[in-house]
Amino acid sequence: QVQLVESGGGLVQPGGSLRLSCAASGTTLRLNAMGWYRQAPGKQRELIALITSGNSVKGRFTISRDNAKNTVYLQMNSLKPEDTAVYYCNARSAQNTYWGQGTQVTVSS
Repeated sequence: QVQLVESGGGLVQPGGSLRLSCAASGTTLRLNAMGWYRQAPGKQRELIALITSGNSVKGRFTISRDNAKNTVYLQMNSLKPEDTAVYYCNARSAQNTYWGQGTQVTVSS
């Protein structure tokens, strides 16, 4: 089994930045992709990005991974009110998909 623990969410003003972290523990050797989804109120959960290593830039968001620490990060810049959502960490092996508990990000003045 794999456990995912997210941290770094909170309240931020429009235009601000946040960095989310997700640390994996347990049987992590077989993990390949890790990344982030988000779910805004009243909307379906949507994929931000999954990566196997290195980083991926998705507009204002950068996803990076430190395989030595079994940790994936989500750097969010120039945040907008529409980025308000619960952000979920996701990790996958060949057989399983794992989810974190979610962390709330609220963008508001």
